[in-house]
Amino acid sequence: MPDLYEVLPTIIGHRGAAGSAPENTIAGITTAAELGVGWVEFDVKLTRDGHAVLLHDDRLERTTNGRGPVAALDFAELRGLDAGSWFSPAFAGERVPTLSEAITALADNDMGANVEIKPSPGRDRATGYAVARALRRHWPDHLPLPLLSSFSESSLVAARDAAPALPRALLVGRRPGNWVSRLERLGCAALHVAQRHVGVRLVRTTIDAGYALRCYTVNDRARAERLLRWGVESVFTDHPERMRR
Repeated sequence: MPDLYEVLPTIIGHRGAAGSAPENTIAGITTAAELGVGWVEFDVKLTRDGHAVLLHDDRLERTTNGRGPVAALDFAELRGLDAGSWFSPAFAGERVPTLSEAITALADNDMGANVEIKPSPGRDRATGYAVARALRRHWPDHLPLPLLSSFSESSLVAARDAAPALPRALLVGRRPGNWVSRLERLGCAALHVAQRHVGVRLVRTTIDAGYALRCYTVNDRARAERLLRWGVESVFTDHPERMRR
């Protein structure tokens, strides 16, 4: 396992606080802070002209009033879209934020972040490099180091090249058979696994190998308690308020 290892809190807000505010927005980050969350997770991809923005999907339809691929729009075009009304009229006019704006919101609220690199098709290395370089240059000194994660191994390699000091985690649905060699090759200190595929034996073997295990997306309190009792370090949840009660 790499020497650099950032211990994360047990409860991390998924895409901000996705059950209470539109995902991957400044409102989502500030709502998570209001709910008492110390860390959030959000997704970052690139616009056509290379701006790092918070969006999960490759297309715009689900979480904005736009249409088409994210990678087909320049930032100026993307900025005119509404990223809040789909969730609730109370969030009408919420914009797709830049990574820089998200960092500012985190700094204002003293929050840490798991930044998931979510490249559009064919932009794995470019996205990994751009996101890691931006974090290396602009991350506030008073915050804990951000964690970079991705399903894309090419993105993680590029992130490692751009900012080797930032901790990384590999995202998977199920834990693959060659998971240890993959983590070693990528220099990752943790594995993030879909919670429905996690049992006590998987938790113990991951920890015994020297790696942290974190699970997504856990919205049931009893399930979260069970996973944490087994040794899972953190759970990503849309509803952190349920977990903190």
